[in-house]
Amino acid sequence: MTACKVSDADFEKEVLQSSIPVLVDFWAPWCGPCRIIAPIIEELAEELNGKIKVCKMNVDENPVTPGRYGIRAIPTLIVFKNGEPVEVIVGAVSKNTIMKALEKVLS
Repeated sequence: MTACKVSDADFEKEVLQSSIPVLVDFWAPWCGPCRIIAPIIEELAEELNGKIKVCKMNVDENPVTPGRYGIRAIPTLIVFKNGEPVEVIVGAVSKNTIMKALEKVLS
């Protein structure tokens, strides 16, 4: 299971209406820190398959959703639960830091 790609068009269906928590990685291809955490995001997608949905949104191709959530720096990770943002992580952080945020929505 790899992270799904989500767009402005399907964000509501894929993320806000998801029956399980969703981690959305707001990123861009030119962003160095985004490339650094990309393998971590993929690992989490595999490890948490079925418990948490992991999606990636390219901010260059999808300007509406990042604007709605006030994304000013990338990478920004937002954890959604029941359609609401519950955790926000900005910057290239460790897998441990991301897991701590995810554990809050899993417990």
